[in-house]
Amino acid sequence: MSGTRKWAKVKRKKQKQDKRQSKIWAKLSQEIETAARESGGDPDANVALAQAIERAKEEDMAKDTIERAIKRGTGELEGEEVTSVTYEGYAPHGVAVFVEARTDNINRTVKDLRNLFSDHGGNLGKDGSVAYLFERKGRIEIPTDATDEMSLFETAVEAGAEDLNETTDAFVVTTPVDAFSDVETALDDAGIEIGESELVRLPTTTVALDPDEREEVQTLIDKIDDHRDTEAVYTTLEATNRE
Repeated sequence: MSGTRKWAKVKRKKQKQDKRQSKIWAKLSQEIETAARESGGDPDANVALAQAIERAKEEDMAKDTIERAIKRGTGELEGEEVTSVTYEGYAPHGVAVFVEARTDNINRTVKDLRNLFSDHGGNLGKDGSVAYLFERKGRIEIPTDATDEMSLFETAVEAGAEDLNETTDAFVVTTPVDAFSDVETALDDAGIEIGESELVRLPTTTVALDPDEREEVQTLIDKIDDHRDTEAVYTTLEATNRE
């Protein structure tokens, strides 16, 4: 790989990491703000706020950012109202797309996404147009060097998990939504390190495409994922062995 191509690849990877970090911070800021709004700004008297602050510190969120989120929640600092929204549509070649977003301007967000779909051969649909193609699940990643597969399987299944797969560097546990918290707790009690855990939408069916068609779809997905308001993008595009 030439120096230029290698630098471009490293740069893209860093941009994705920075974007992911930014989204995590935005989500945690909202959690802190909500907890402070509901039960006050003193973490010693507000368990939910204390937990949100602890998670924010683990993600290296700046102290002043945490304090501003608390003040927005208690009303000491004015802030823009942020709303959670979802959008549904189709990419080229019949690939369904479900988008989760948070925005302070719904009109701007829907306009931007409609243009992205249209400009890349897709179309933004109505609520419910593709939602039925996805199931809400819990997804927990465990580094492969954190435990052995059999121990993980026994602990996770006993707590309510329904599937276990292995990727290049992690085990992936899938759970029903109502068992998500129980499985997390069981793994933690067993001393098994959790890498990432979140609620996701998994496709109930997938679409296989040839490389050129796949590239068309992936271009749109990447554009949507890069949008400032996007939190997550789920699609029915069949995963490759590298994903």
